[in-house]
Amino acid sequence: MDTSREQRQLRLSILVTFLVGVACVVVGLLMHSQAIAFDGFYSLVDVVLTAGSLLVSHLISSEGSRRFQFGYWHLEPLMVMFNATVLTAVCSYAAYTAVHDLLRGGHELAFGFGAAWAAFMGVASMSMAWWMQRQARALDSVLLQLDARGWLIGGCISIAVLVGFAVAAAIKGGPLDHWIRYMDSSILLLLIIVLLPLPLGSLWQALREVLQVAPDALDQRVRTVMTALVNERGYLDFASYVAKIGRMRFIDIHILVDPSRALGTMASVDEVRSEISRRLGSDIRVEWLTIVFTGKREWM
Repeated sequence: MDTSREQRQLRLSILVTFLVGVACVVVGLLMHSQAIAFDGFYSLVDVVLTAGSLLVSHLISSEGSRRFQFGYWHLEPLMVMFNATVLTAVCSYAAYTAVHDLLRGGHELAFGFGAAWAAFMGVASMSMAWWMQRQARALDSVLLQLDARGWLIGGCISIAVLVGFAVAAAIKGGPLDHWIRYMDSSILLLLIIVLLPLPLGSLWQALREVLQVAPDALDQRVRTVMTALVNERGYLDFASYVAKIGRMRFIDIHILVDPSRALGTMASVDEVRSEISRRLGSDIRVEWLTIVFTGKREWM
């Protein structure tokens, strides 16, 4: 499978994410803003994770080896699971930091350049999220989809920081002025609560693939096709097994035939296989399809 376009997009994301991360950490430290600094730290962590996705994308495009004879498809959900676990841990630590700061009475918030920076980063991150999501759909890439989620989280953080600065500026000097000290950490904590389901959702989906839980839609499609074909051709029964690992779908079909009945020539048997493949709408690039005929039920 050619993943060169996917790899180019991941390289672009790595470069932009690194620049954004360094800039956000510096600005956050200078302005004493936990939310901005966290946005930068999150981006730097995402650089390492995206680099891992790039390596997996490169391996997927190879033909496998004697040690990995089925290819490297299993690395994709493992990478997604690792990425989601790390992002969940980062978000959890940020939530702990925010709660700790709130209990200590908060901290002063610097105005001015921070609002403009948050607006700029919000637009930049959302633009990257839109672009990566568009490329993920075009290339059917779960790695690019995960990267798009990373940019979306970063964009949401920046926009929320901007809203926080606006609220703080509005109440400054008024009767609610003493709440400004809690604004930055409160925004960060609220963000974590809202955004944490994103990496958790990716983690759950990747865990299902690692455990090879049969996808319901694919299982139902195979059963529907095979039930109709068995009835049409007079076979005795069938058994099907499906799994989805990364972007590769594995379909294993066993057809039970009457032992006394001749299957015909190899060409006619292959014609049945081709018919099954056609009805399933199989794509050899992303599907491992095995069709076996047997006269003994125990082989099913």
